Amino acid sequence: MSECPWEILKIPKGKVPLGPARGDEGIEPTFVSKIVMLFEIIHRTDYHYGQPASEAYIEARLTPPKLAGQSVERHDLRFDPTSAVSTYRDFFGNAVTVFSMTLRHKQLSLVNSSLIRTREVSPPADALAVRVAEARQLFTSRLSDVFIYLQPTPVVPIGLAAKDWARKCCPGETPLGEALEALNQIIYKKFRYDSEATDASTPLAKVWKQRSGVCQDFAHIMLSVLRTAGLPARYVCGYIESDPVRPTPGESKKLVGSLATHAWVEVLTPGMTWIALDPTNNQWCGPRHVTMSYGRDASDAAPVRGTFKGSGAQNMTVKVTMKRQPEPT
Repeated sequence: MSECPWEILKIPKGKVPLGPARGDEGIEPTFVSKIVMLFEIIHRTDYHYGQPASEAYIEARLTPPKLAGQSVERHDLRFDPTSAVSTYRDFFGNAVTVFSMTLRHKQLSLVNSSLIRTREVSPPADALAVRVAEARQLFTSRLSDVFIYLQPTPVVPIGLAAKDWARKCCPGETPLGEALEALNQIIYKKFRYDSEATDASTPLAKVWKQRSGVCQDFAHIMLSVLRTAGLPARYVCGYIESDPVRPTPGESKKLVGSLATHAWVEVLTPGMTWIALDPTNNQWCGPRHVTMSYGRDASDAAPVRGTFKGSGAQNMTVKVTMKRQPEPT
């Protein structure tokens, strides 16, 4: 288990970011179609140690949130060996399960099982019709809510290479929805999906230079451009049905995604509603996307992170299955 550094968030006193549910407060969702999808998702992580570990500590952000287009029919998270767990809600509104194993163990497994029902929700058309310049002004009046999603992070710097793209895709007179579609499309066209091109530690500057990477990299590129343009945005970690067994009529059969988790971006619109885009697949996110966690970047939204104490090396394997299920009769 690789160690994930703990970072203290420094924000002005009293400024708390919007959590997962805030974008839907007071808004009656409008469903675009009657298409409803039911997914069984099993996420398994196994750690094997060269020598028995004396302690292990894990934080799991694997509890799916309830959203306008996503309901949780069943959720179960199990650890082996077993030990007491605690839960809390983090800075970004994610439900976090904390596992502590203080006995010697040679291996450790966690299995997260979910049954999720999704449906397509109509985008906020009025908010997406607002000009980018006007949207920036509106966000200035809500700075206490959006501050954290406008700032750079060590993983997602702003400015530099993102400046030209921000000027090109997000000019002030352009409607917000058109600007987002243009940015989504240019990332899709200009960057090549290559699972061997990067790893979790690859700097964003290298991704810009080589124009290749994976969904995590493309989400970070999009975040960098949006924040440079003065538009609040957050990272989303979840799952995507990349190759449906039974595609619905008119549905694109194949989507690009990782064999484990997938990544995309949510942008805050005037009216304080989040809208999700997937630059890896050049589309607005829909019912084939299942959300798990949020953050400023991938490190905040990591589904599993932690550390162990021991003298040997460790090997981690991750397996995710996502299967569309028939609706109960």
